Amino acid sequence: MFKSIKRFWKYLTTKLNMSFDANADPKVQLEQAIAESQQQHKMLVEQAATVVANQKQTEMRLDARMDDLEKLTANARQAVLMADEATRSGDTAKATEMTSAAEAFANRLIAIEAEIEQLKGMHLQATQASDQAKAAVAQNSSKLQKKLAEKQQLLSQLDQAKMQESMNNAMTSLSATVGDDVPTLDQVREKIEGRYAKAQGVSELQGQSVESKMLEVEQATRNVEAQARLSKIRSQLGLDTGTADASAVEAAPAAQPSAAQPDAPDTGEAQPSAG
Repeated sequence: MFKSIKRFWKYLTTKLNMSFDANADPKVQLEQAIAESQQQHKMLVEQAATVVANQKQTEMRLDARMDDLEKLTANARQAVLMADEATRSGDTAKATEMTSAAEAFANRLIAIEAEIEQLKGMHLQATQASDQAKAAVAQNSSKLQKKLAEKQQLLSQLDQAKMQESMNNAMTSLSATVGDDVPTLDQVREKIEGRYAKAQGVSELQGQSVESKMLEVEQATRNVEAQARLSKIRSQLGLDTGTADASAVEAAPAAQPSAAQPDAPDTGEAQPSAG
């Protein structure tokens, strides 16, 4: 009984997951995947920062012990010199004190040298760990950048897919018959083209009829009468002369011809009689 319930639960869980994946928005799932990768990268950076900080602290301790070693070495040398000087001057007590001080400095030198060797080993390990952490961060950062670039590409492909699906649905709805009482686009097009062709045929027949020719003659007659009337008006206004007459009119103020003699250019024939 328990096994049957367990199997049914697994089946139900798998079915729900499949249904969720089928109905889930790919854009939301993509954002979730990128957010998860960014969170993992953030945790990796924090861990790497701790490793690098440990390397820096070890390096600082090593530098401090190296400074102490240099100072102790100088103090030990000075104590040895002072002990030797006291011995030569015959000051046995001072020589003994300086020798004891030099021995104390030497013991501290031995301890610091041992600590320095230990710190060198720790610093080497910390440096290797720091380099590995930095490399891991750089590698993961490169992967994250590729994922971000891939995200943009996938989003573009998703938008194109949605647009293509919309176009496919639109084309399917245009080419398919909606119902018996609703005509298709092809049927409507055929009906419109038929009416347009019939209208053009009627127009052509009307253009070839006797009435249309008679209307054309009447229109031409009216145009001739209108031109004649405009010519008469121009003549009354003195505007109906040709190019030569216009030149004569322009020259008239200089010669002062009479109104009864419009043919002023004929004066060339009268010149011989004047002679």
